[in-house]
Formats: sequence, C-alpha cells, structure tokens
Amino acid sequence: MLTEYDPENIHYFLGPDKLMHVNDLIGNDIEFSFLGTINCVNCGKITKKSFGEGFCYKCFITAPQAAECIIRPELCEAHLGKGRDVEWEQKHHNREHYVYLAVSSAVKVGITNHKNIPYRWIDQGASYAIKFAKVPYRQLAGEIEVALKEHFTDRTHWQKMLKNDVLDDEDLEEIKWELEGVLPDDLSQFMDEDDEITYLNYPVLQYPKKVKSINLDKQPHFRKKLVGVKGQYFIFEDETVINIRKYTGYNISIEGK
Repeated sequence: MLTEYDPENIHYFLGPDKLMHVNDLIGNDIEFSFLGTINCVNCGKITKKSFGEGFCYKCFITAPQAAECIIRPELCEAHLGKGRDVEWEQKHHNREHYVYLAVSSAVKVGITNHKNIPYRWIDQGASYAIKFAKVPYRQLAGEIEVALKEHFTDRTHWQKMLKNDVLDDEDLEEIKWELEGVLPDDLSQFMDEDDEITYLNYPVLQYPKKVKSINLDKQPHFRKKLVGVKGQYFIFEDETVINIRKYTGYNISIEGK
C-alpha cells in the first residue's frame, strides 16, 4: 500500500497512480479475491510461490532488494563499492540513513533511508517516533542499531500494535539523549539534533481485542466489513486482519460494497 502522511489521519492507497483510496472503504463491506496468479515484483515472471515479500526464488537469491543487508544493515558493503548490484547499492544504500526510535507496543529502534520518513514509521504502525541519528551510509546505521538493540527491540509486536496496546507515556526525547552515552565516540558523533516527535493517527473505527490473521493461500476469497487500516494491515469487524504487504505480487481484486 502507498501512504500519505497527514497529522490528522494517515491516508492509504492501492493500485497504480493511487487508483483506490482505501480510507473510503472503511465502514463498508469489501469483497477480497486472490485471482490465482503471483508475479515476481523484481522480474515480473509468474511464480508459484512468493519469497521475501514478492520475489521469485531466483530473484530472492540474486536481487539486491533481498540481500542479507536489508535485514542486517550492519553487514552492508555499499560504502566499499560492493554488493549484489553495485549500481543499485550506491543509489539506495550508500546514502544518508536515519536511525530512529518509534513507539508501538514498545520502544523500537530501526533504520531507514533519509527519504523514507515518516513512511517507514507508518508501515510499522508506530504511534509516535523521533529521529535518533543521521549517518552517511547504511552500514553505519546498522552499527548504531546493533548498539541500541541491547536496550530496545528492533521488532514490532504486530498483534499488540493492531490491538492498539500502545505505550503512550514514553518521553522519546529524554530516552534519545540518555542513549547517547551508550554509543562509542565514533558513533555518537552522528546523533541528530532534531528532537521533533512525529505522531501518527490511523484510520481505524475499532481495534480488535483478539487478532486472527487471514492466510490468503488458504482463504482466497472473503467478504468482510473493513473497520480500519494500520501499518500494512486491513482490520475487519470480526477481528480478523490481513497483512497486505505479505501478498505483494499477488493478483488481487478488491471491491467495495
């Protein structure tokens, strides 16, 4: 899903050129159908199984978008002129990145390239977030993230996030500057002076008390009332949810009723 940040309400879109404004479907029944075909998001070829959020197996083991440094940025070698695709790595990884602190079910540390804020926070369903450090390339962001993992998780507890079980009283600015002392001097020099806290409000009519995930491979067709969108999840009235990003590359029909 594509997103637009609005302080009052996050906006979600599907399809080319933001054809479908998902917010307009909230409160209505929608018919959701998997049409049986999966295309690799990298090469476009039909694949029987999707790997790593939309790749065929060949691209999963060769494409730079699926390299190990996507998950473990401390291993990135773009600044050394290395990688699965050096040109791609130079464009996307040998560039400024942010390390950030975000709050959903807990305080989380993460990284993203400098053009992806606040959209990375939206994708993760964060309720509020702050920039922690700004570095010239991805590998350094990974080093800082590793140092902070001793104090905070780098994972989002997606079920708590969807139930809106959120820590609402964390002072991120205070936490940020307390953490400066845990970094070695060669990394603390990258601390970002911007202490603005960004708050994110999602279009949700009601949050589930229990969460059950829909598996589109086992349930390719359903009709349910959409009551909200948070992170990359559709939330339905019967407390089921579906992770839209998980099915990247799937040919899907969505119709509002």
